Amino acid sequence: MWNPLTKLSGLISGQGGFVNAHAHFDRAYSVTLNDFNSTQGNINSQLQEKWQLVDRFKKTATEDIYFQHIITALQLQSEQGIRNCLSFIDCDSVAGERALKAAIKAKDYASKELKMRFLIACQTLKGVIDPEARKWFEKSLEHVDIIGGLPGADAGAEEQHLNILLQAAKETNKRVHVHVDQLNSATEKETELLARKVIEYGLEGKVTAVHGISIAAHPKNYRMELYKLCNDAGLSFVACPTAWIDSRRNETLSPTHNSITPIDEMIPAGLTVALGSDNICDIYKPFADGNLLTELRVLLEATHFYEMDELVKVATLNGLKVMGLA
Repeated sequence: MWNPLTKLSGLISGQGGFVNAHAHFDRAYSVTLNDFNSTQGNINSQLQEKWQLVDRFKKTATEDIYFQHIITALQLQSEQGIRNCLSFIDCDSVAGERALKAAIKAKDYASKELKMRFLIACQTLKGVIDPEARKWFEKSLEHVDIIGGLPGADAGAEEQHLNILLQAAKETNKRVHVHVDQLNSATEKETELLARKVIEYGLEGKVTAVHGISIAAHPKNYRMELYKLCNDAGLSFVACPTAWIDSRRNETLSPTHNSITPIDEMIPAGLTVALGSDNICDIYKPFADGNLLTELRVLLEATHFYEMDELVKVATLNGLKVMGLA
């Protein structure tokens, strides 16, 4: 019998296997029994609360502990046949240099032992505007392959956050990946802001938006205009489906939609979308296992997008593109 999932898997293998274009390997497997039992409810906290709660792990993790977490995640990727992956790594006053140094060692390990290209991006959970946070961000730039951003970490000053990222990109000639529109809310327009800033800085084709969940919460006419703007900016995207399928219900009225990057509209609009695992077995996603076939299955089912040739690109070539490896 013909099985479309088997066919899709075979086509992906034929293109060199999955590419994981977004992850957080330094925190992989860091969830603990206390996170489940804690009266503070770590795993049930809101996203912004988890940005602070993860400090508990970061404060106590030595460089060797970070290294073990990262290579364990890389070995899992290797077992899936993944040969190209990207992880954001915490670069701030809490993690110090430990996480980044461990990631650099793991990069060498991945190349020699796993025959894998492992790229590193800086994770800016403390923002980039505060002087101390800015110091750690700038210190990381010579060591990372891709400049990472999180405008929400500088809430109220998102535009300034992007200015700092994009100026750094111009000075270093490195690609930029930015977490945007993560709250599944029509009040968020970070993707639009990012696209406009990319054009302002003349960085068309060099910037990738990660997640973009809130796009689907907007009316259709806004979405269609946004896709045109993103095309003008050469803005690409990374979808991490299981990371946001658990978006909390609320009473805000919006178009009926799934809390997933709307690839069913983006791809026909000419936008490049890649695939990522995001968090693995940490307080953000305690049950996530980093399986890219699961991610792709959730993505295609949630968006009712069954164009097999395009799905293969999402899983393979598009990941290489957003990582600057194509």
